[in-house]
Amino acid sequence: MVTMGKKNIRQLSKEELESYFEQLGEKKFRARQVYEWLWAKHVRSFEDMTNLSKELRARLAEHFSLPALTHDVTQHSGDGTVKSRFRTFDSHLVEGVLIPTDDRKTACVSSQIGCSLSCKFCATGYMDRKRNLEFDEIFDEVVLINEQSEKVYGKKLTNIVFMGMGEPLLNYKNVLKAIEMISSPEGLGISARRITVSTAGVAKMIRQLGDDKVRFKLALSLHAANDAKRHEIMPINDTNNIRSLIDALNYFYQQTGNEITFEYILFKDFNDSIQDADELVKLYRQVPADLINIIEYNPIELASFEKPDEEKTMEFMRYLEKHRVNVRLRRSRGKDIDAACGQLANKG
Repeated sequence: MVTMGKKNIRQLSKEELESYFEQLGEKKFRARQVYEWLWAKHVRSFEDMTNLSKELRARLAEHFSLPALTHDVTQHSGDGTVKSRFRTFDSHLVEGVLIPTDDRKTACVSSQIGCSLSCKFCATGYMDRKRNLEFDEIFDEVVLINEQSEKVYGKKLTNIVFMGMGEPLLNYKNVLKAIEMISSPEGLGISARRITVSTAGVAKMIRQLGDDKVRFKLALSLHAANDAKRHEIMPINDTNNIRSLIDALNYFYQQTGNEITFEYILFKDFNDSIQDADELVKLYRQVPADLINIIEYNPIELASFEKPDEEKTMEFMRYLEKHRVNVRLRRSRGKDIDAACGQLANKG
């Protein structure tokens, strides 16, 4: 637990650590040692900082807290997917997923505990948002899933997607700081080009990403190509309509040149017609999008949506391909353990 009055040591910059050690009368290099333990070696207690004296470790523990994320429950899918439920220092639960393929090991991470957006097809959307995850908690998710990948598959993570619980752009500062530490050579050293942030569509913050010249990829959870249908399943469309998102995505691309992907879940008899496909083609042509990911719908107890049959899905795909859309069908992974897209709800 975090003790009242103690500051989380990972909230300190290297310079602030140096200042602290100078005040103690210690050498500056102690700050570098501690920083390395925290971000490169991922220790979870001061006691593990073995190149510091016992006295110094005790003093750090007296002055600071080190609230690390811990494993709560792990589930293994028949297809190799691994879902983990993590526990925060204040006993909240949040989920992350390891998605393995032959050439990639991808971590799907969460940015919030719960979600405030209430998307009708997503299990997390039926939960309340308890709080944002801090940047060091998001970093811990990646560290723990990376350790899992090395243990289960003998390989480090190659990619990270912010497609777990919560809306990343409503936890903007923590998500960007987490990515900074994940991609830093002093942290995990995973290139920002291998990181994708997925948003339900917060136009103002998409523009902010452009202003901040971020280096990671962006995915928009679209799921309907007109405002009437999108409004029906994604209440955020009330304040962030498709026109505003197109403008924001174009601005983001002008500022960064980074890859943009559209995510589109197919729902039976809702957004899977040829007319829907045609509207999607027209929308695709208004944005320098690299790809449309067509996603299989994964049923949840609280919603009555169904996925279309295989022929309907293929017909939709063929229409897009015929109109020179770069499209890919993303098959669901981890459905048997509620680890697939839209299923995360802290069920262990």
